[in-house]
Amino acid sequence: MLDTVQPRPQPQAGVPQNHLAEEFVETLRLAVPMMLTQLGQIAMITTDLALIGRLGEDAVAAAALAHTVYFVSFTFGLGLMAAVSPLAAQAFGAGDVKRIRRSLRAGLWVALLISLPMMASPLYGERILLALGQAPQSAALAQRYLNGLAWGIAPALGFIALRSMMSAVNRPQPPLWITIAAIPANAALVYCLIHGLFGLPELGLFGAGLATTLVNLGTFLAVLAIAAWRKPFADYRPLAHLWRIDWPLMRQLIAVGAPISFSLLLEYGLFSSAALLMGLISTTALAAHQIALQVTAVLFMVPLGIGMAATVRVGHAFGRDDPAAVRRAGLVAAVLGVALVSALTVAIILGRYELGRLFFGSSEASAATVELTATLLLVGATFFIADGLQTIMGGALRGINDTRMTLLFAAIGYWCVAFPIAWVLAFNAGLGAVGVWIGFSTGTFVYAGLLILRFRMLTRRLAG
Repeated sequence: MLDTVQPRPQPQAGVPQNHLAEEFVETLRLAVPMMLTQLGQIAMITTDLALIGRLGEDAVAAAALAHTVYFVSFTFGLGLMAAVSPLAAQAFGAGDVKRIRRSLRAGLWVALLISLPMMASPLYGERILLALGQAPQSAALAQRYLNGLAWGIAPALGFIALRSMMSAVNRPQPPLWITIAAIPANAALVYCLIHGLFGLPELGLFGAGLATTLVNLGTFLAVLAIAAWRKPFADYRPLAHLWRIDWPLMRQLIAVGAPISFSLLLEYGLFSSAALLMGLISTTALAAHQIALQVTAVLFMVPLGIGMAATVRVGHAFGRDDPAAVRRAGLVAAVLGVALVSALTVAIILGRYELGRLFFGSSEASAATVELTATLLLVGATFFIADGLQTIMGGALRGINDTRMTLLFAAIGYWCVAFPIAWVLAFNAGLGAVGVWIGFSTGTFVYAGLLILRFRMLTRRLAG
């Protein structure tokens, strides 16, 4: 088996129109399965919450608290796994099969090693929640859910590492098909373990968490089997010498991935603080904010998929030492993202009242909350575009292993700009919930602008 693959032909000087068209097609071809895979993950989480809702409001509140604890821990691992994609994409662009294998192997080992300390946070979730002032009953219920959920961290991270490798070699479809199959399987298993059907024990919230862990394990084994035995992945022998720990590449993966993790945590912390600010304003503000944020989360899957595709496309060009293609890949991803997000934003603006009524109903009692939700979605129009740009340009910079400055820019945009402006506008200027969203939009635009400038500077340096 040769340890090389044929790289794409080097492009000629200039940017012919057919090259731009090809870049648009290739970016879309990668991005669409990635978007749908992420939406599938959201669908599973939503299904879990819907089924848990049958246990009562206390169970739903406990699950929300549990997810808060879980995702703080999981987000750190997510950033490290995100580093598999640029490393493997650069190797693919350079035609280096051995390095593709090594990148995946490093990712799987990191996933295993960090999952053990990461489990500490969910397994001690009740103590953490009590320390944060949560009610003892809610904390105890949350711990039941976390006791089942915590064991799925390692296979979930392993799935992301394998998905990143598959995307890096231009084959993002298998993780999508596995995710689609997992949605009904997850719903059935959660329901059966919660209520004890077909001879299974009735486990309540613990059963819901355990079902998610079992589904995570199943999806990991499925994608592992495809990587090992199905072409074209089998040609790369991705699991060869899996028992060997590749310390040099693991160090590189951590050097690239750790800043991504901390950037994600800064973003997560900002939006967690938003809920606290809304709680200080009013219950109506908090409810409207949560729904507007949920709409944002669904919309975010579009630029997230394009950003992941940008990492791969830029990584391919960087690996084959093609500065013009690096710049082109980033430009095309940004234009494509802005176009799609703008179109979706217009749709959300036009349907903002209907979205509010979908969640809160059309009664007079909910009229104020629906109105505020619609207003936040209108203000959020600028935020949606800025958030899309920062995600895509952050993905493009990952393709050339530039993540440390991204972390600095995240700190500036989110915590030096967004949070202070949100606080001042909400409480000193009297704008309330609208002020919070204006602050976040401003900070996100600053963050996106810094990333764009950084990408332009680095691509000029590469070309020089």
